Amino acid sequence: MAAKKSERALVEEWRDLLALHARTLGELDRALDGHGLGASDFEVLDILAESGAGDAACLRVQEIASRVHLSQSALSRLVARLEKDGLVHRAMCSEDRRGVRVELTAEGRARHADARPLQRAVLTRMLGGT
Repeated sequence: MAAKKSERALVEEWRDLLALHARTLGELDRALDGHGLGASDFEVLDILAESGAGDAACLRVQEIASRVHLSQSALSRLVARLEKDGLVHRAMCSEDRRGVRVELTAEGRARHADARPLQRAVLTRMLGGT
């Protein structure tokens, strides 16, 4: 029977994970700055780009919120900034007027495509992928 990790070992593992997250996030922010993006900006663009084939890269704000680690208000501000920069477009959901859809624009798709290799390289370097 495998021994359970001690409480101390769990706490240390948790702190190591937080430190790795903080270092990786800092590296991503520095790397993506040359593309006019932060790590959270890129994450939203990446989620939208992966959400649909072709030009159907569109999700409800609630769907994005379930995949990013931001508060609802922080996500709303981020999406507003991305829209101001011409990278996304917001519109009311036709099926539910209370919902808001976020769609990747052509400029957003191009900025994502330019930044994606750099973001993936940082993840590979920081997280030990090959």
